[in-house]
Amino acid sequence: MQDIDVRESHKRLLIQQIYRAHSMQRIVEAQSCECPTRYPSWEEAEGVFVEHFAASEYWDIVEATSEYRRQANELRREAMPFCEAAGNW
Repeated sequence: MQDIDVRESHKRLLIQQIYRAHSMQRIVEAQSCECPTRYPSWEEAEGVFVEHFAASEYWDIVEATSEYRRQANELRREAMPFCEAAGNW
């Protein structure tokens, strides 16, 4: 992620939203908000980006970013009680 040029910051935003959505999904699935669940390595998000979006055009990236943001926000409501109980919100 550090190697992404500033002019391609939209790609960095997509990776961040992929990470966030996957984090919320893991919390909901595990029903736990321990640090390793909520804050895993960035490798998975980077891998999803490389596999599915690295060659995508700007507007495709923007659209995917919005979709991952929407997913994360929906899952956030379910994840919040687990994180609050763990003192990790």
